[in-house]
Amino acid sequence: MATTYTFGRRVRGAPAEVRPSGEVALKAEGFGVITEIDVAATIKAKLGLEIAPYLILGACNPDLAHRALQEDPSVGALLPCNVVLRADGGYTIVEAIDPVVAMKLAATPRLTAVASEARTRLARALSALQRARVAVPV
Repeated sequence: MATTYTFGRRVRGAPAEVRPSGEVALKAEGFGVITEIDVAATIKAKLGLEIAPYLILGACNPDLAHRALQEDPSVGALLPCNVVLRADGGYTIVEAIDPVVAMKLAATPRLTAVASEARTRLARALSALQRARVAVPV
């Protein structure tokens, strides 16, 4: 379910099935997955609790990250762009942080432009995932 700070798609399949298509779509827009947090496994290991599959992928576009860091070295605290894959019945909710919203914390005209480009690229990646996995807007 999209929020005021995310946008996403609901696609058929489990997160493990959806992830490869998502990574291909991100790569086509210049993003690489540089971090992965298996939230379900962490909660199981640390708390002994079971939750539905939930992955957080840290997606980075090196060109956009470099431009943002040149403008404000502290903006690294807001990087990378997180993309969540979480189970929802027989579907996966794929949500991305809205970089425009996140960058409002450090707003300068140049950072706003970089964030806008990042949002456009993430949105195109989710649209490509939609075409590949038959998705519906969240």
